[in-house]
Amino acid sequence: MTELPIKGYCFNKIKLQHLHQVEMGSISLPEMAVGIIHHCPTAYSGAHWKYDKNLCLGRRPPIFRTASKRKKNLFCKPHWLCKSRTRIFSSMDDSSDTFADVVETSGRNEVLNIEEDELMTARKALSEAQARQEAIEKERDQLLEKLACSEAKQQEYVATILHEKELAIAEVEAAKSLFHQKLQESVEEKFSLESKLVLAKNDAVELAVQVEKLAEIAFQQATSHILEDAQLRVSAAETAAAEAAYEIEKQIRDVTEGSILSIVEQSKYAIEKALDVAEKAGEHATKAVSEFTEGMNPLDELASIQSKNIMLQGVVNDLESQLLLTRSDVDRLKLELEKAHAHANAFELRAKDAEKALLEFQESSKKNTLQKEEEIMSLIEKMKKDSSERKKASSKAFKAELQSIRDAIGAAKEMAHSKDDAYLRRCEALQRSLKASEATTKMWRQRAEMAESILCKERPLGEGDEDSIYVVNGGRIDLLTDDDSQKWKLLSDGPRREIPQWMARKIRTIRPRFPPRKIDVAEALSSKFRSLDLPKPNEVWSIAQEKPKEGDTLIEHVIEKETIEKKRKALEHALQGKTIQWQKTPEQTNLESGTGTGREIVFQGFNWESWRKQWYLDLAPKAADLSKIGVTSVWFPPPTESVAPQGYMPSDLYNLNSSYGSVEELKHCIEEMHSQGLLALGDVVLNHRCAQKQSPNGIWNIFGGKLAWGPEAIVCDDPNFQGCGNPSSGDIFHAAPNIDHSKDFVRNDIKEWLNWLRNDIGFDGWRLDFVRGFSGTYVKEYIEASVPAFAIGEYWDSLAYENGNLCYNQDAHRQRIVNWINATGGTSSAFDVTTKGILHSALHNQYWRLIDPQGKPTGVLGWWPSRAVTFLENHDTGSTQGHWPFPRDKLTQGYAYILTHPGTPVIFYDHLYDFGLHDILTELIEARRRAGIHCRSAVKIYHANNEGYVAQIGDTLVMKLGHFDWNPSKENHLEGSWQTFVDKGSDYKLWLRQ
Repeated sequence: MTELPIKGYCFNKIKLQHLHQVEMGSISLPEMAVGIIHHCPTAYSGAHWKYDKNLCLGRRPPIFRTASKRKKNLFCKPHWLCKSRTRIFSSMDDSSDTFADVVETSGRNEVLNIEEDELMTARKALSEAQARQEAIEKERDQLLEKLACSEAKQQEYVATILHEKELAIAEVEAAKSLFHQKLQESVEEKFSLESKLVLAKNDAVELAVQVEKLAEIAFQQATSHILEDAQLRVSAAETAAAEAAYEIEKQIRDVTEGSILSIVEQSKYAIEKALDVAEKAGEHATKAVSEFTEGMNPLDELASIQSKNIMLQGVVNDLESQLLLTRSDVDRLKLELEKAHAHANAFELRAKDAEKALLEFQESSKKNTLQKEEEIMSLIEKMKKDSSERKKASSKAFKAELQSIRDAIGAAKEMAHSKDDAYLRRCEALQRSLKASEATTKMWRQRAEMAESILCKERPLGEGDEDSIYVVNGGRIDLLTDDDSQKWKLLSDGPRREIPQWMARKIRTIRPRFPPRKIDVAEALSSKFRSLDLPKPNEVWSIAQEKPKEGDTLIEHVIEKETIEKKRKALEHALQGKTIQWQKTPEQTNLESGTGTGREIVFQGFNWESWRKQWYLDLAPKAADLSKIGVTSVWFPPPTESVAPQGYMPSDLYNLNSSYGSVEELKHCIEEMHSQGLLALGDVVLNHRCAQKQSPNGIWNIFGGKLAWGPEAIVCDDPNFQGCGNPSSGDIFHAAPNIDHSKDFVRNDIKEWLNWLRNDIGFDGWRLDFVRGFSGTYVKEYIEASVPAFAIGEYWDSLAYENGNLCYNQDAHRQRIVNWINATGGTSSAFDVTTKGILHSALHNQYWRLIDPQGKPTGVLGWWPSRAVTFLENHDTGSTQGHWPFPRDKLTQGYAYILTHPGTPVIFYDHLYDFGLHDILTELIEARRRAGIHCRSAVKIYHANNEGYVAQIGDTLVMKLGHFDWNPSKENHLEGSWQTFVDKGSDYKLWLRQ
């Protein structure tokens, strides 16, 4: 303590403690008040007064935090002397709480008389001040603890930053190792694919060689067998002919030789016999001559000779007859020889025919071999193409995954770097705020010392100083007005931002309250004073809540942080595949389940061969284009596991990993459709289901998966699967077990499955396959349970034909479709097969087929347009199946008809993306949109003959098909001005009312 003499009074040098509070970078300047207390008389010696510890403060003094603790001691001398009277005020601009301590001096030796009650009040005030001081000390200790805690937290933050940095580095290293691992795996997979491709090529070549060898062997075997057979037959024929000729020649030779020998022998015998007879005749003649001479009778001898001659004549005749017989035998043998030669010639002709057939067979086999070789080569080329496509797809997917990993690594690095920078800059800001608070503490200490010196200094007051009033804003005495002061800094730069009202109210609640002012305010305002004009409490700016501005050192950091945050969100969106959840607009709100809004345009998003690709991944990117051209709903392929890859032979209904892709890819595709405002229609097969197990008698009628049904779930009149249920309510589908929908457990399971597809997978509606197989009443129950936005049933049967030509009257056909829609209670639409069949013939200059006797369209379109779903082709009628393809040259006319007429049109995938009709269909959809055509629009047909078809749809569109010369502007019954919107010549033409 040091004592300061002041003209008859002595003050202790007031050691004011300084309070500063650094919270979120904000500095709160407390208020200060000075009071005058009474004195206790003491002895005065020397140049200084004795001090009595009797000084009292009217308000708690301002406290400033410093490194050392200071105690306040207030003293006063027993006799204060003053030459003149001085008043000191403290006031606030925005508060009525003021205080004024008045020190009055009447003379140098005059002593202040203080009453006893004032002494008690001062002591009480002193005790309260001491209590407040203790509370402030406690508060200071708490603030010190908070500071220590903040430093500890800062250290923890630094440790956390380092830990997160290490984790980020570890994650980056892990990602890097994973990337290298995946890269290695991809390289290995690439090598394995290349090796597999080489092996496949070798196998294909070997297969081709083997096929060639097998074909050659088969050809050689077949030809050798035929040649051997033909050669054997020829050799056998030649042998038989040779043997026959030899036998004939031998027989002829034998017969000839035998006959000649016999003739010769008989001749010799006859000659010998004749000679004998002649000799005997000579002898008889000699005997006769002798007898005649001897007197015998010669007549007897002559008679005997004549008889012998007759006998010889008979022998000669016999020989001649035998010769004739021999000649006849020779002729017969000649005929047989000629026949043998004829047989030999026939055998030769057969041999030539066999050789010719052999040559033809060789040529055909060569052609077949060449064709098979071409097929094998095409198969090899296809395999090469598929392998290259798979390789490209895998490389593309790998590149995309690699890019995502790189982006993730980059984002992680950027986030770690941004966190490091943010913490470092935060620490720098805290250090700057601490330095600023220390500087402020020092400044306030200097100001307190200056105020103390002003109050305690003994100086003669001039006349101009009398009644001078020092007005200090908010109780803070600030007489420094140089350029370094906080006042001029704030006045030059201004506050960083205006503090909100709630913060200003909070500041006002925590600042000290002063006692009311003891003088009139008007007097203070009218007197001479100097105002420091310090900023108001609500103008005090906060570092934590400041907004960046140009020239600020933190602006680059803030912008960088925002950029990094945007990149992080974009990367997170890209990696997780998050999309905007689709919400219906008020115009799209349907009135009842399954019927839609009336303005649907359906796109069939697949064909019969789509299963060969990763179809969901191919279809998802087309969502933006479909939404842009005006499509509202996308018909998806059957999603369930199926025996047939196309999906129409389902087995486990809850397994959605099909040939078209995985369940995750399906959900992603549906989310992409929803992000573009498109409905997703699932193709559900409810009529039949393929079993997964056999019964004890070998029949496939036991189902697997979550819906483990048995034969009781199959209709009893299914001839192939021995069902134990009730008879079918529709036609039998013979390729798979037909489900009995009359069973409660079957219907409950199907309804639960449909709701699962709606809620968990994301489908919005249904396309119902083969609804002829079960009653429409079950469809109504399923639709009411699953509440789809739109539903279509496939009721397809044959139209009426007569002598191979389509009948004009198709009322019976469309009546069957309408009956099914009635059975569903009108909750489902149906494909207008009648209109498709009629368009096949009508567009070939038979446009009269497009109007019925009542003047309406001839399909379901004319009877119930709001439930008619018109189409030209689908995966069954067109694509690679081609059961009932629409005429290729009439597609544009067909779409011009269904897209401008009521009903719900369907666009086939192949037509939009493979047949080059994208721009034409976009133009027709735009015409439908501009004309406001919906499923219930009115149709008025003006002409329908061989030359063309003209109709007005709604109030604003007229369309023409064919080469019929017609213009709406020339018609008297069509009011308004009509402008050509589409002109395709003799195909079709559209006009819109202006």
